[in-house]
Amino acid sequence: MTNAPNTPNAPLPPLTVAVLGPGGVGGLLAALLSRAGHRVLCLAGEETARTLRTDGIQVRSALFGDFTASVEADTVLREPVDACLITVKATALDAALTRIPPTALGDALLVPFLNGVEHPALLRARYSPDRVAPSVIRVESTRLAPGLIEHGSPFAEIDLTGAKVPRPRLEALAEALTAAGPAARVLDDETTALWAKMSFLAPLALLTTRYGLPLGETRTRHREELASLVAETAAVSRACGAPADPARTLARYDSFPPTTKSSMQRDAEAGRPLELDAIGGALLRAADRHGVPVPVTARIVRELRESAGGR
Repeated sequence: MTNAPNTPNAPLPPLTVAVLGPGGVGGLLAALLSRAGHRVLCLAGEETARTLRTDGIQVRSALFGDFTASVEADTVLREPVDACLITVKATALDAALTRIPPTALGDALLVPFLNGVEHPALLRARYSPDRVAPSVIRVESTRLAPGLIEHGSPFAEIDLTGAKVPRPRLEALAEALTAAGPAARVLDDETTALWAKMSFLAPLALLTTRYGLPLGETRTRHREELASLVAETAAVSRACGAPADPARTLARYDSFPPTTKSSMQRDAEAGRPLELDAIGGALLRAADRHGVPVPVTARIVRELRESAGGR
């Protein structure tokens, strides 16, 4: 990745960005980056890759507009890139990583936008630790079909982190993403960034999926359980070294449209594998390591495991 010239407001040169998993999040980012003039290479299965090569990615978004963007697509990374965005589900991570051999990745930044807090260690064991940039995206975006993305939230916000990654490279990527549409920033504390999302996502995902209800009904009919999940997750977050504000989390839930659904709930409705271990399992393991009691979380996770069966 080439750094920007030392000229005020000088534009960055176009980047070459690979997107592993062009689904709801990955497809949206791929299309926005392509529209902004960057070269985008989507990595997916052969059928999806063929569709993207032929038809591009169509986005429906009240925030970014309705548009179609051309992208390149392949089943595996075959050349160096500036950055590789990992936007697959946690349940598909191991299989998906075969599409980005370390030898092909070269000096690229590896930027995972995965739910949970345990994936950075896995990635650093496989790839160069100083190129892994665990990051967070806040957005509601759904793949309706290969190459068809519906962006439903009135926002798209990205936090880039990476304690060992050279700061200028993170800032250059943040600038490119922001210019393409999402509001991106670089944060110093990786643990705080990952747990800030976990503290918000875990109670929402676990409870909406457990009862099969959108957020509006969940936050009214199961308010006590929701508050308990939020308090327990915040306690684990603080034990891991990240600040957490339960009252603020509940207030954010109350500000969301009542029809909001978590991605885990949508997966359950579609019969897809659930990210239960990456979210609920990781939360319980962290609680156990730090001796934090989480009885409500443990019960909800157990009930979800029983009802999910093999998913």
